[in-house]
Amino acid sequence: MLNFDRQGLLPVVIQDEATGEVLMVAFMNEEAFSMTRQTGFTHFFSRSRNSIWRKGEQSGNEQEVRGIYVNCEENSLLIKVVQHGGAACHTGYCSCYHRRLLPDDTYQIEAERIFDPELVYGSKKSPISNDESDFPIAMDYKRNEEQDKLEIELRQLYEVYKYLRDNDMSETSNTSRLLQDHSPSYLATRLADELQELADVQTGDHIHAGREDDTILEASQVGYWLMLLAATVNLQYEDFTPHASILSTYYEPYSENKAIEQRQDCLSLLTSNQPAALVQGLHIGFALIGWACAEAKVSPLAPAEHDLAQMQRRGFVR
Repeated sequence: MLNFDRQGLLPVVIQDEATGEVLMVAFMNEEAFSMTRQTGFTHFFSRSRNSIWRKGEQSGNEQEVRGIYVNCEENSLLIKVVQHGGAACHTGYCSCYHRRLLPDDTYQIEAERIFDPELVYGSKKSPISNDESDFPIAMDYKRNEEQDKLEIELRQLYEVYKYLRDNDMSETSNTSRLLQDHSPSYLATRLADELQELADVQTGDHIHAGREDDTILEASQVGYWLMLLAATVNLQYEDFTPHASILSTYYEPYSENKAIEQRQDCLSLLTSNQPAALVQGLHIGFALIGWACAEAKVSPLAPAEHDLAQMQRRGFVR
């Protein structure tokens, strides 16, 4: 019935049944949707943690479902709820939409705070989180900061690659030439080489400047070829959200054996002609970047910052 996107997700608007106020917006995958219907309480999918979470599982501010409504294209939901505890927002307000944007681009708070997040969660929550409302707070704050910054950086890079795809600059840009050639099989071959070198850095079999610097370099190369593959098949950034995949395994890294399996799965999926398989392969590829950064104890932002610095030198990014 429902049309989940290429990531298997569906945006969901949560509305207070009694007042009509919009409380929050989050995402569900099929499992979260099924659990919501089975339990009668909202469950969502966290993109940054790559896992299901139940609203209010720590704070007690649960949402009791009173009605589920589907839009005309069956690609989003409106769920009317009874908001227990009176606050849907993890910052302590009734609604996540408690700030008005003013003409000078500042915010004006137009609601009263119902609870102090420091008292409820044990530490102050990030005011920018939108899908992590009930996980340990100190970790959330750092993760949300990194997620926002990483998304901005990767979006910048992807916009450059799309520009080089849509504007033939082959004479001065090798990246533009690669994108003009429209050869996903070649890009996948180069990606396979870089994935192997990234793995070899972690085992000590591939050494240049040292583990940290080599990880940043090889991870940036893996990200480069993954981005070119995405641009070649005309994906939008929202179709594969690489920042979420990187952070999912940076904070919850898997074993080396699992990484080997994931590398094989990534390449197999990226050589498929099925769009859904391609997106899944991209997710795994970027997740391997997060895994390598965690293994080498380097910032998950470092590979993207390395590439951005190169683009700035070439005049593509200010």
